[in-house]
Amino acid sequence: MTTDDDSGMPSKSAASSTEGALYDRPESAHSAVSLADRRHHTLEMSLGREIRRLRKKYGMTVIALASQAGLSSGMLSKIENGLTSPSLSTIQALASALNVSVTTLFRRHERRRDATMVKAGEGLIIHRRGSLAGHEYRLLGHSVGKNVTMEPYLITLTDKSEVFPSFQHPGTEFLYVLEGRIDYHHSGVTYSLGPGDSLFFDGEAPHGPEKLIETPIRFICCIAHGQDDEEETE
Repeated sequence: MTTDDDSGMPSKSAASSTEGALYDRPESAHSAVSLADRRHHTLEMSLGREIRRLRKKYGMTVIALASQAGLSSGMLSKIENGLTSPSLSTIQALASALNVSVTTLFRRHERRRDATMVKAGEGLIIHRRGSLAGHEYRLLGHSVGKNVTMEPYLITLTDKSEVFPSFQHPGTEFLYVLEGRIDYHHSGVTYSLGPGDSLFFDGEAPHGPEKLIETPIRFICCIAHGQDDEEETE
């Protein structure tokens, strides 16, 4: 390294060269490092949460678990809060102290976490019972492998759509009106809904559009039900 004097400090030209090497790094390289850091931090957080969950499940204090694993209380606290990356030997010691396998500590992190993005106007058009009455259903996502199934729809009604206030299905439903006005029936009661209004209800009671006041009508509809429920589609 080039130096200006006997102090060992880099010369301006050397410092400039080093800075240039840092700032000239391709943006994709920065992105890759950032993504790797985020994933690593997520792993640390997940591991820490699982250790804390198991410790509390077995009624152990921080001091007790730390002692059995051969750690200081401060180090265990850092691990549980995702503030440090423990070595494999430390993870093995904690697993042994908790009487679980090492893989158990990572189990929740390895679970698949899905996300679905649907661009404007690109929701999948689904045929449901209400389609015969001129109701357009665009599916905006669908939960997979869960005990509860969630189905979000964007529903559009026009002046050609028919009213049908007697839909019934297992589970619960949530409506949020985006455009238009509608009288919506549920279990003997009529609700007048406009933009910004919402309605949350039991799907097993008769429900559905009773009167189309101002079309077109667009609203978000989310239906949630257990996987074991046989849904009578709207």
